Amino acid sequence: MKKLFEAELKRVQQYAEDVTLDPDTAHHWLILSDDGKQVNHGYLRKNLPDNPERFSAAPCVLGKQSFSSSRFYFEVQVKGKTDWILGVVRESINRKGQITLRPDDGYWTICLRNGNKYKALAGPPVCLSLKSQPEKVGVFVDHEEGLVSFYDVAAAALIYSFTGCSFTEKLYPLFSPGLNDGDSMFHCHLLCHCCSYNVLDF
Repeated sequence: MKKLFEAELKRVQQYAEDVTLDPDTAHHWLILSDDGKQVNHGYLRKNLPDNPERFSAAPCVLGKQSFSSSRFYFEVQVKGKTDWILGVVRESINRKGQITLRPDDGYWTICLRNGNKYKALAGPPVCLSLKSQPEKVGVFVDHEEGLVSFYDVAAAALIYSFTGCSFTEKLYPLFSPGLNDGDSMFHCHLLCHCCSYNVLDF
C-alpha cells in the first residue's frame, strides 16, 4: 500500500507549481518574508490599506498565482506548528469579517488545531486520524476530476481528498499560520524551488 501511495505522490508532484505569497491579501497581523515563501503571525498589527483583496479579520494570506485549468500541486512545510489551515479557495471568496471555511463557500481546506487535532473543513468538519504528524503537506488539484487532495509528503500518505468539486472560477492557494508560537515559521517550500480563530467559522 505504501508503494502505491509513493507512486501516486510522485505522479502528482510532476504538476508542481511555484507559489509565492501575495502581500496584498495578507491580514494585518501576518508577517511575510521578503521572498514571499514564509509567513507567521506577528505581535503587532501593521498599518496596511484595507484593499478589497485583503483579509480583514481572518489571519490568512493567498498565493499570488491563480490556477484555472488542468492540474497543479504545491507543498507547505508545517513542521513545528501547532495550528494551521491550508488549501485552495475560489477567487470570489468573502475576505471581510467572519468567513466560513467549507466548499459551499469556496474553501477546500484542512487544518490542525491545538497541536494534535486534524480536520478536513468539509462542512460539517471531518475529524482525521493520522498515523503521524505531517511535517510537509502536499496539495494537489485536478480541475477535470473535481479533486483536491492533501498528502503527508514524508510518509507518502493521503491525508484527505475532496471529491466531486465544481470549480467555476480561478483557484488560489490559501495559508493561515495560526498564532505565533515562538520562532516557528510557516514555510511555503515548492518543489520547483523549493490566531485568532474566533473569526473563522468551522
